[in-house]
Amino acid sequence: MKAIVLDEYGGPDALRLTDLPEPKVAPGEVLIRVKAAGVNPVDWKLAAGGLDGLMETHFPLIPGWDVAGIVERVGFDVEEYAPGDEVYGYIRKDTAQHGAYAELVSAHVRMLARKPVALSWEQAAGVPLAGLTAHQAIDRVGVGAGDTVLIHAAAGGVGSLGVQIAVARGARVIGTASERNHDFVRQLGAEPVTYGPGLADRVSELAPDGVDAALDFFGADAVDASLQLLEKPERLASIANPEAAAKGGHYVWVRPDSAGLAELAGLADSGRLTVHVDQVLPLAEAAEAWRLNQLGHTRGKLVLSTEDL
Repeated sequence: MKAIVLDEYGGPDALRLTDLPEPKVAPGEVLIRVKAAGVNPVDWKLAAGGLDGLMETHFPLIPGWDVAGIVERVGFDVEEYAPGDEVYGYIRKDTAQHGAYAELVSAHVRMLARKPVALSWEQAAGVPLAGLTAHQAIDRVGVGAGDTVLIHAAAGGVGSLGVQIAVARGARVIGTASERNHDFVRQLGAEPVTYGPGLADRVSELAPDGVDAALDFFGADAVDASLQLLEKPERLASIANPEAAAKGGHYVWVRPDSAGLAELAGLADSGRLTVHVDQVLPLAEAAEAWRLNQLGHTRGKLVLSTEDL
């Protein structure tokens, strides 16, 4: 099979397209023929050695934890899926080596759900990691009907999905974004505010009584700005700043979750969640996708397609 690999820790220039043996399919797993793979910042951070203290990493390394594709075959004890089923998933394994930037990838059924019918392959591949991250952060702070929620980086991959999940739960959402993304944030169902100095004052103009919950999908000073607006610090969750936990909030590291993926698929198929794909690149251009992702200006998601292999 064709796959993108690194032979040692490195950046985009270290990526190469090569041929590798097909993955083995263990009990509880399925083999997926990849149609599209989502690109996330953690992909290139892992490849640069940024998670070396957290995860065992083996080379050659195939990056990628987001996948959408078709079940090719199943492990001998798998009853949940059959060949031909369309699935998507966040396939983070216990060790990093066999990822989604390939024609074929194996994954445990606990990491998968049936692909949303309403989404294209490329859109579906953009959901799992970002969607579950937003979903789990929202759950952690108990967002529900009637809440006013501040979401930082509302136009990004995680934030754009978080806005839609919170709106679907009946919350009012205020979302930070650059001015060029304000119309996009409005389309998602949020009220946009420009990030940067004076953010707390701008949010207070929209919500004089403060906000009920805050979700930091950005980093920088988002945690401190959020705490100025919150009555209860325990209703703050950050995926970018571990100091959130020390200040009374939560630091969220996303976990694979089949039930969460199924819920996200249901939102998509009911018309309450969509995915803005900023750009689709061929798998062979993974290095360029990483360079674009590292710039940090992507609206929605970057996705790799296997269509041209």
